[in-house]
Amino acid sequence: MATLGICFVIMLVALDQTIVGTALPTIVAELKGFDLYAWVATSYLLTSVITVPIFGRLGDFYGRKPFLIASIIIFVAASVLCGLSNSMLMLVLARGLQGIGGGMLVGTAFASVADLFPDAHVRLRWQIILSAAFGIATSVGPSLGGFLTQSLGWRWVFYVNLPVGALSLFFAWRYVPHIRHVASTAKMRLDWFGAVLITLSLGSLQLLVEMLPKRGLTMAMLGLLAFTVAAFYGLWKWERHTEQPILPFEMVRDPALSSLFILSVLAGFSMFSMLMYAPLLFQGGFGMSPREAGLLITPLVACITVASIVNGRVVTRIPNPNIMMTVGFVLIALSCLGIVLSQRGTSTSFMLTAMLAGGFGLGLVLPNLTVFAQQAASREHLGIATALLQSLRMIGGMLGTAVTGTLVTHMYSSGVEKALESDHAVQWMAEFKDPEILVNHDIQSTLLSQMLSAGHNGSALLDAARDALVGAIHMGIALAIISALAGLWMVRKVPLIKFASKKVEPVMPE
Repeated sequence: MATLGICFVIMLVALDQTIVGTALPTIVAELKGFDLYAWVATSYLLTSVITVPIFGRLGDFYGRKPFLIASIIIFVAASVLCGLSNSMLMLVLARGLQGIGGGMLVGTAFASVADLFPDAHVRLRWQIILSAAFGIATSVGPSLGGFLTQSLGWRWVFYVNLPVGALSLFFAWRYVPHIRHVASTAKMRLDWFGAVLITLSLGSLQLLVEMLPKRGLTMAMLGLLAFTVAAFYGLWKWERHTEQPILPFEMVRDPALSSLFILSVLAGFSMFSMLMYAPLLFQGGFGMSPREAGLLITPLVACITVASIVNGRVVTRIPNPNIMMTVGFVLIALSCLGIVLSQRGTSTSFMLTAMLAGGFGLGLVLPNLTVFAQQAASREHLGIATALLQSLRMIGGMLGTAVTGTLVTHMYSSGVEKALESDHAVQWMAEFKDPEILVNHDIQSTLLSQMLSAGHNGSALLDAARDALVGAIHMGIALAIISALAGLWMVRKVPLIKFASKKVEPVMPE
């Protein structure tokens, strides 16, 4: 029953990760403000990245159950605020709050699995149930997002978290045990200054990644860069000398953990680039409906489950478990290549194959990153190692969505401007400047009528805008290919993982 509670918690996070991407083009079309498109994802990732390591470490000290319960409440409350948003700015802020709850969930839920099953062999057998829960949520996410967006409105992609959250809260409260790995917290001091430094470091990094491509190397950006470097240096110096660091840097000296941390960043970059911009490619670039795009994305997330189940059966029975991640990164690179090669006339079967390859590759990489890290980490660092792995994956996703988003915005605007200039229709740039015009068919009809009256071929210009968007997204996904290939090279640096049993009894306070 405790495992079932963890399953519902994992479903809550997984559902939100996949359902929002399908609805996002429609949300932008209604609320306006394409310049904040990437921030709907990156605001969530930013706050998640900050809270994951903090609460992962707190769980090591005080037990994970209290934070698990608090995170569910925060996540569901923020989901309601997302659904009530009447502007892109409000949605971005609500997503930031939702990210705090999501970061707490990730920082505690995945480490709770290792608490329940200290033995790696037993944990991998139970991992099938957890993978199934993750897979159910991620599989129905894109299709459910498309259905809810078309049938009930995009706000229901957030309201759907309420019933799942209620189930999560009940099972977590009733059945998840309160496990701590230390007998007493009387001599513990919470590293609040370290938490502040983590917030400043990761927060300034996010702002730098988001703003530097748009503003260039101005004095303000140089100042932000200097502040980011200083914050990370201060974090490193402080955590090395404090008695009970919230982020123990000695883990980085472990060759296995350091390699896995880098792989997590690379996997997150490729994963979130696909999840966030493939729906925009299909809807805005290829003219699909939200439901059609959702059905096309479904194999990507569904195969994560299938591959996780296969991986759980195979990885402990082969001499070199690391080979599973090698195969995974190869499939991710091939999937991204398939997306880059897809055009409006490309067959559905080809795009489905690309999605299947990506899902299977992620299913071989993501669970092994977690299990390998839990196997390599010492018991007292189990929570922070697991949490840091998830946090670094989000950092990779944050970089992927921010860089790809900036690239898409600039390349799309440039392509549309050239098309309008060639038809002497530059006065219509305001209507074409955001790709939301390619998603909202009602606005399209009105615009085409107006352009026809003015003597312009609106349909041809819309096709040119679609081509510009497709080219921009292809360039962004090409970066994900490079990230996957870097991961393929980096897998060679991971020492051979041995699945020996770790029979350490945790402290169970009454």
